[in-house]
Amino acid sequence: MSTRDTLDFLLYDWLRVERLTERERFADHSRATFDAVLDTCERLTREKFAPFNRLVDIDEPRFDGERVHLPQATHDALHAYAATGMIAASQDAGIGGMQLPCVVEKAANAFLSQACIGMGGYVLLTHGNAGLLMAHGTTRQREVFAAREFTGEWFGTMCLSEPQAGSSLSDIATRAVPDGPEFESDPLGPRYRLVGNKMWISAGEHEITPNIVHLVLAKIPGPDGKLPAGAKGISLFIVPKRHIDADGNLTGERNDVSLAGLNHKLGFRGTSNALLNFGEKGGATGYLVGQPGEGLRCMFHMMNEARIGVGLGATMLGAAGYEASLAYAKQRTQGRPISAGGKDAAMPPVRLIEHADIRRMLLAQKSIVEGGMALALYCARLVDEQRTGEAGSAAEAATLLEMLTPIAKSWPSEWALEANSLAIQIHGGYGYTRDFPVEQHWRDNRLNMIHEGTHGIQALDLLGRKAVMQGGAGLKLLAHRIDATIARALPRARLAAHANALAQALQRLGAATRAAWATALPEDALANATPYLQAFGHTILAWLWLDVGASILDAGAAGSTANVGRLAALDYFMRYELPKTDAWLRVVESRDRTCRDVPEDAF
Repeated sequence: MSTRDTLDFLLYDWLRVERLTERERFADHSRATFDAVLDTCERLTREKFAPFNRLVDIDEPRFDGERVHLPQATHDALHAYAATGMIAASQDAGIGGMQLPCVVEKAANAFLSQACIGMGGYVLLTHGNAGLLMAHGTTRQREVFAAREFTGEWFGTMCLSEPQAGSSLSDIATRAVPDGPEFESDPLGPRYRLVGNKMWISAGEHEITPNIVHLVLAKIPGPDGKLPAGAKGISLFIVPKRHIDADGNLTGERNDVSLAGLNHKLGFRGTSNALLNFGEKGGATGYLVGQPGEGLRCMFHMMNEARIGVGLGATMLGAAGYEASLAYAKQRTQGRPISAGGKDAAMPPVRLIEHADIRRMLLAQKSIVEGGMALALYCARLVDEQRTGEAGSAAEAATLLEMLTPIAKSWPSEWALEANSLAIQIHGGYGYTRDFPVEQHWRDNRLNMIHEGTHGIQALDLLGRKAVMQGGAGLKLLAHRIDATIARALPRARLAAHANALAQALQRLGAATRAAWATALPEDALANATPYLQAFGHTILAWLWLDVGASILDAGAAGSTANVGRLAALDYFMRYELPKTDAWLRVVESRDRTCRDVPEDAF
């Protein structure tokens, strides 16, 4: 089935998103308007993005000493996307938004990631940047910066990492000092001078738009001139690429932000990635967002939704590989039936898809890709519930999001990459060449386990914080939701064995969580956080697949071709993937010390 068919099923048959139109915020919408948005994005990405996916990979960003050059196709595609209004899709109608539910917005942007994630990065970053300013910026910051980003007049970035600090944000050294005695009187916000370096800045330098709105983490020195230690001293600043006046008009002068160099990446090459120097000529002008010391709190408002987006982007790269390898397997002939001895040259070769092992790899991809879509859209639906649901329901949605965000980011990043590897395998030697797109899908996807919080960081967050927050309240709420699906599925003979398998996996996950923390030493509890993350993620995906299966059977729709395929993917995941959780949880339960105790010299 096509991506559109899968999205339609998940949105309308599983999540029932039309019900959101009963809420005041979405009352002007209907399935017809949701479909129109999906149609627009599907058509635009098919015409403006997909044909140039290979071009932006080969003709990667280059710096001539003055400007960063990108293919004209990138400029054309991004301006066309901005013209649809999709950057502001979920914003209030009063500022030009569509007031779309987050779940529909994410589904529409899935086409962008599948068609050409290298070009899509610019607008997805801009969307997150502007959304943060709407939540934490002043009225004037929203009017000057966010409004221009929502129209696509300017694009945005987020500048967190530094060459010496990487993911350890508490160690950042960029400093921000008040810009003169009247620094607090600037209409755009308290004005500071920033000096420092930022690394791995996606979309950090380009000429697509005349200005770039950098959101920069920095520390304000104390009275002794020293930077405060730890993450609590971090503040957030708007640092535009070019200076503007009080009305937001460009002055023509460049801010003290310079490109030190471009990073040349394995994949994701269509999005420029920069090392930026702030303050080479005395200090880059920046405007404080929120209160001093609250930079991380503001930034993580953007990061949580960004992590759902990363997971969905990884999933859609997996989907691109799956569709390519499925088409290849249906037309490529190789080998002969085993039942005929496999060596009778007089017999015509069969298509790849007729071999059981090829079907295994296709089912693996299908279970990962469609399961990953379900995960991302479920989380996006929780965002809508948190924002527009009644108080009790909204609070539960917020708790569930806390639990699931590490999974929404990490699980597709790991397993959709594996799906891309299987797509290469199905192509055989051809898949390892640039004559076919699957090698690029793998290279593009490899970034997703690294950026927006590495895999290991997500694992530490899940086991070290989320699983034990409020005495395990989040884990208990999630288990309650899973138990409800198990109870729904158990009476169905088609699903009973799967429901029992999930119940056992959930029980063991809870036991492993308790066993991991049956120690006073966090180092012991967290030594195997990544296997815990993997087992947790597989348990969540098994739950979502079981819930999808129950929805299909409840609707009496098991006989359709599409749902036969979905139920086969459910069977595959439960029989081939879910059992892996036992091995992962074994080392968690025992607090295995293999990785902690191996001496450095042994390597």
